[in-house]
Amino acid sequence: MVNKLFGKRLGMTRYFLEGGISVPVTVLEVGPCVVVQKKTLEKEGYNAIQVGFFPQKEARVNKPLQGHFSAAGVGCYTHLKEILVDNPEEFELGQEIKSDIFGIGEVVNVIGTSKGRGYSGVMKRWGFSGGRKTHGSRSHRIPGSIGCSATPGRVLKGKKMPGRKGFQQVTVKNLLVVDVRPEMDVILVRGAVPGSRNSLVEICKV
Repeated sequence: MVNKLFGKRLGMTRYFLEGGISVPVTVLEVGPCVVVQKKTLEKEGYNAIQVGFFPQKEARVNKPLQGHFSAAGVGCYTHLKEILVDNPEEFELGQEIKSDIFGIGEVVNVIGTSKGRGYSGVMKRWGFSGGRKTHGSRSHRIPGSIGCSATPGRVLKGKKMPGRKGFQQVTVKNLLVVDVRPEMDVILVRGAVPGSRNSLVEICKV
């Protein structure tokens, strides 16, 4: 049995629990993930299965990947990921793994890529308060002094500075699965999940 799957973040909505309690949920399209390759301890040095997610036109896949998919007897996919398993022989090439591996009430961790915000200043990137707004101030949104006087006479490593914000791997832990809809390949988890609409996410059982 696999302990994680891959999918897409579709967006957020509200979900009504028993008693009319409204909670914010994120809708995740999970799978179906198709087994493309089996990796064994004897050949690759570890036990895992390679799965494909999100079908893709053959014309948009390069020749090496086309051969890889045709050898498995499956269609072409946009994403190829690996899942560690105890016994790869329990799976067959072309087998679909769907969202029904998750159950209502389970707790999962979701890994995604946060939205990229581009080059940002210290106030937006790190939450600096900035300088005075009036009385002749010319330092409204700058970081201020970044040095240490004469000793050590340099900017220390790790100093919070302007730069690129976001577009990093983020893990949100202990999200509750409030609903599973296998016929739609969709699960609903309570809370927010990193990423933009239709971005790739990894859902792991705790």
